[in-house]
Amino acid sequence: MTDKINIEVVYALPHEQTLLKKSLPEGATLMEGILASGLLDKHPGIDLSTHKLGIFGKLAKPDTVLRDKDRIEIYRPLIADPKEVRRKRAEEGKAMKKGGGEA
Repeated sequence: MTDKINIEVVYALPHEQTLLKKSLPEGATLMEGILASGLLDKHPGIDLSTHKLGIFGKLAKPDTVLRDKDRIEIYRPLIADPKEVRRKRAEEGKAMKKGGGEA
């Protein structure tokens, strides 16, 4: 009898989150977990050659061996640079504070 591990595979779009649970043989890899989960059938737009992968928020390679209760995450490419967004928000905040307006 081979030992099994339980994993979750998650993928989030702006208005939809998918979490799939799967039981795999011990020694399964991150890529095997994704393929076994059926997530690629549910979201055919996922391109594993461009999307980054991780386990619990830490980047991981497709050949990473999974452990029991691991959560595989598939990350979408960023639409905007977070540093640029923060910089613009800070500039807008300064502009609002400068003008006291008429009392």
